[in-house]
Amino acid sequence: MMSRPRLRKRLLALLLGLGIAHFVSGGNGPAFSSSPVRLQASGRVWESLLSQADALNLPTRFLRRLPPDFVRFEFEDLRSFAAEYHPGEHRMVLNRTLSFNAAGGALKPLSRMTHRELQTLYHELFHAYMDYWGVNEVKDRGGTGEAAPTPVLDFAREQQQCRYLEVLITPVVQRKTATETRFLTERESWEALNETWAVFVGWAIWTHLEVQKKARRNRNVDVTNEWAQRLKKADRDGDLRGYYEPEDPGERAVTHKRFLAPQFRISPDEVAFLMDEILGQQREMIQKLVAVMEDNRRTQPLGGKCGSQKPK
Repeated sequence: MMSRPRLRKRLLALLLGLGIAHFVSGGNGPAFSSSPVRLQASGRVWESLLSQADALNLPTRFLRRLPPDFVRFEFEDLRSFAAEYHPGEHRMVLNRTLSFNAAGGALKPLSRMTHRELQTLYHELFHAYMDYWGVNEVKDRGGTGEAAPTPVLDFAREQQQCRYLEVLITPVVQRKTATETRFLTERESWEALNETWAVFVGWAIWTHLEVQKKARRNRNVDVTNEWAQRLKKADRDGDLRGYYEPEDPGERAVTHKRFLAPQFRISPDEVAFLMDEILGQQREMIQKLVAVMEDNRRTQPLGGKCGSQKPK
């Protein structure tokens, strides 16, 4: 899917309070304290994961589109990081803390994971989903140079061209108002889009679980309104934005990750698409969530050239 032979993904457990992933492309990476432990029966792990997710009322429709043996699960002592996904190898490497009894032999039951851990897991599962469609896109081309229509990739490519090629970044992540312009390469822009979408998917899972918890404690909670208020704040604060690893060696020597500026946070159109395609939300709820984001745009405009384009 990406142009480089090996792409490493690391997800910081609580960076900026959102479990934001750290993406490093190329290089040898850090030295880990132990060798990876591979789960041989990845197919059974996948089926068990889907069953447990269903029991917790977590979205699985998009995951069921992947073959059971597509993702290879492994565990490593990642220390400061919780997970990494290797697109070309379809490998998901999880920290041992996400394994049963931290032994690295089996995935911890989802019911015993914290909401932040489930956010981390779904962030990486979304990368696996995009990896799968990327692989199929290449296969479908065959010798004709044409790919079969794929709604998720079609919309992603459109957004990549109109939102993620020319962007603003925040050189100092804590200073969201200090920005610089960057013209991204195809790989950088595709990575920025993927990470932006994965950040949102992970955030949405965390929000879903937090709202469910609040609703169990108080039956008077309006779930849709609670979602809307949380999204309005996250959008206003610029939390739902992605990042990429610079290709330029000189820039990469300064930082392995460049955050997009708040003007290039996820857009209402992208949220509407992901809420439908990935999270399977009802249209009425999607419309209300998009409305609160559109309201924010009056005082906090978005960057890019997509205009009023809507996902199909």
